[in-house]
Amino acid sequence: MKTPISRLRTVGIYEGISYLLLLGIGMPLKHMFGIPEVVKYVGWAHGVLFILYMVALLQVTLVHRWSIMKVAAGVIASLLPFGPFILDKKLLHTEEEKALLQKKVA
Repeated sequence: MKTPISRLRTVGIYEGISYLLLLGIGMPLKHMFGIPEVVKYVGWAHGVLFILYMVALLQVTLVHRWSIMKVAAGVIASLLPFGPFILDKKLLHTEEEKALLQKKVA
């Protein structure tokens, strides 16, 4: 997690996992079995990770001067259950490779 993009990728993966846990395990336990505690704790963790994701997205935007389209893709990805994983595969991996190449050239 040395670069802003690697931090965004890492936080994005954890945020995506927490969202899937919340939707796939927490919500069914709450509504089908009457166990709301899982939603309380997983939801809290997901909220913290969501905020960290947005801070990491802001940092990448400022450091790498991302376009409004890339920022919008990052925000939309955070709202979709598998969004962070898709963003990581399509955008962030490429961006991280470009940043490493620029470092080697300089």
